[in-house]
Amino acid sequence: MASEDNSYARMFRRHAHPVSAWSRLLSAPLLLVPPWTRHWWWYVPIGAWFALNPVMTPPAHNTSSFATRAILGEESWTRDPTSEPMILALTGMASTSLLCAIVASYKREKTGAVACTGIFVTLTLWQWRLWADRFTRETRRTAH
Repeated sequence: MASEDNSYARMFRRHAHPVSAWSRLLSAPLLLVPPWTRHWWWYVPIGAWFALNPVMTPPAHNTSSFATRAILGEESWTRDPTSEPMILALTGMASTSLLCAIVASYKREKTGAVACTGIFVTLTLWQWRLWADRFTRETRRTAH
């Protein structure tokens, strides 16, 4: 588990709780609401949700959950993002697909918005798999 030595690590321990991790990922479509509706003030409560989400749950108590391992692996990866170029590439592709979903939403292109959001979620889950694998490797290394 991430160490408790700083607020960044404490935030990741809370965000590693499966409820926090999954609810944050599944909330991504909320980002399409303001451009679709042209009610930009929606970004205020949506932004508040995304800001509060990583700290709203208690810290993860164990690493049995895939989501927990993924988020703790992400915390490790953020210390050296260039250490895993595939994850860095996936981050760029996922960000691009989310931006495309937002643009499609603004244009009220339902198919594009849904497709690009689906691509974003798929790429993010792929990142989660790689982060979870990283966490597992690091845990095994420190256990020996």
